Amino acid sequence: MENFEINYSLEELKKRTHKDYLSTKKMLDIDAPEYQNLADGDKKALKNLVKAAFFIEKIYHQLDNRKNIEFKEFLRKEILKGNERAELTKILFDAQKGMCAIDRESTKINLAKGITELPGKGLYPEDLTKEEFHKILIKMLKAGKNEEVRKILNQRSIVERKDDELIAIDYVDYFSDDFRKAAEKLELAADTSTNSQFNEYLRLQAVAIREADPMLDAYADKKWAELQDTPLEFTITRENYADEMTESVIENEELKKLLDEYNIPVISKDFLGARVGIVNKEGTQALLKIKEYLPLLAANMPYHEEYEQNISKDEDAKQTMIDADIVVLAGDVGAYRAGITLAENLPNDDKLSLTIGGGRRNVYHRQIRFISDREKLQKRLDATLDKEQHQYYLDEADHWFTIGHENTHSLGPNRGTDALGKYKSIIEENKADMGSLAFLDILEEKGMYTHEQVLQILVSFAADNFLKSKPTLSQAHRVRSVMQNKYFLENGAIELTKDNKIHVNIDKMIPTAKKMLAEIIRIQLDADFEKGEKYVLDNFIWTNEMEIISQKLKEIDKNLNGRTDSPLARMLLKS
Repeated sequence: MENFEINYSLEELKKRTHKDYLSTKKMLDIDAPEYQNLADGDKKALKNLVKAAFFIEKIYHQLDNRKNIEFKEFLRKEILKGNERAELTKILFDAQKGMCAIDRESTKINLAKGITELPGKGLYPEDLTKEEFHKILIKMLKAGKNEEVRKILNQRSIVERKDDELIAIDYVDYFSDDFRKAAEKLELAADTSTNSQFNEYLRLQAVAIREADPMLDAYADKKWAELQDTPLEFTITRENYADEMTESVIENEELKKLLDEYNIPVISKDFLGARVGIVNKEGTQALLKIKEYLPLLAANMPYHEEYEQNISKDEDAKQTMIDADIVVLAGDVGAYRAGITLAENLPNDDKLSLTIGGGRRNVYHRQIRFISDREKLQKRLDATLDKEQHQYYLDEADHWFTIGHENTHSLGPNRGTDALGKYKSIIEENKADMGSLAFLDILEEKGMYTHEQVLQILVSFAADNFLKSKPTLSQAHRVRSVMQNKYFLENGAIELTKDNKIHVNIDKMIPTAKKMLAEIIRIQLDADFEKGEKYVLDNFIWTNEMEIISQKLKEIDKNLNGRTDSPLARMLLKS
């Protein structure tokens, strides 16, 4: 085992783990009525789903950083010796699901001395630089090894050195033991769960993580995306926002030309998570109201005649939606790194299930969106939002906005955006936000939202979109906020009052969102890396207005990061 050294002093660790600096989102408790009201068979299934989730988390740790597992074991042994620094470091490790992360003020957090986040995370050899990576791929392509390069640039592979070249190993083969254990738990859950459709999905998913065949994932994804009326929720999440190594290849002109010649797609690698929950029927029914409008929104997307999208204007939307009370968020989906996701729209466009007639599914995380400190919220509004517009701020409006965001992921071009490289995710997240705002007038006209609700969404979005610090370019979800603030300020949709508070010029909000959405879709359609880069960098500007609000936010809110607390999951793991 490597001889690790904890990076932070006891004083710094006490600060970062204090409740003022590390907020907590509590998942379902042991006595939660949502759990108590389940049928006995579903309770038994839930226990096995939680256990499966933690095998997936173990895999995620290794995808994230090859030293995560060793460091976790190091901390365990140090804690047994009474090492207080190790105990506090373990709290941060569990919160951010790994050794290296970033906090809300864009400070990089490295829990062990000398170990920093790598562009290739745990997916590539630790000593592999981007420059060497590109040279090796060029050499392999010129030697006719294009099929091996295709595997290396696939979303499912772990890359290792072999002599002076690289080889790719499918992650199901690489982590076969942990995947097998997870599959066994899924099969046990399917034996007791009361819903036959859910059980069919679990068995398909178990098969898919036993054998390295992407089509098996496609069958599981297709079934998962059809689930609507089930008591339980389980997902192995696969998203690719964090891989900076794979997407770098398109920045090398010689390499990109060779890849185009051999028709080798560049797909960033997936990071795995697992979500276990109990479906909330009331919340789900509220979500489903928007489904009938999705074809209409598809027909109103900019340049819709130029591309195929997942939602057809002529057919029923292949999209299910559920609101879930969360038992546990494990691995990637539960990693609290400056923030944590409120919802997910899956599968992503690179997944095979979408080519065999599969749809998409939105899952919303109820416990993550709950406000835990309303007094602090009010202080923030008093300091940063025009008093006249407090009447329009509503925390539930953030959930309505998120519904629009997740559904917009299903709208717009569903192919070709990988050409945008490291800017692909930033641009896609920006698209989802602007789509959520741009269609509010249509949804109000159709009766989905009242006029007051539209006002609440617009003002709440503007008030919540300002950050405590300028993020790094690797933070797609936060970079888009800076871009939007700059754009809305520039177009007069948002301004600061004389006393430096945010004022929303409501009449300009939706037109500005429509304008930005059209620009984003054009960038995606053109699939030109340089155009995408220019668009991001032209808008990723930290303005004086943002700095003024950020200073106010820092004064009010000391929070640097967060964590999830999952008491029901802990109990089920022990049973």
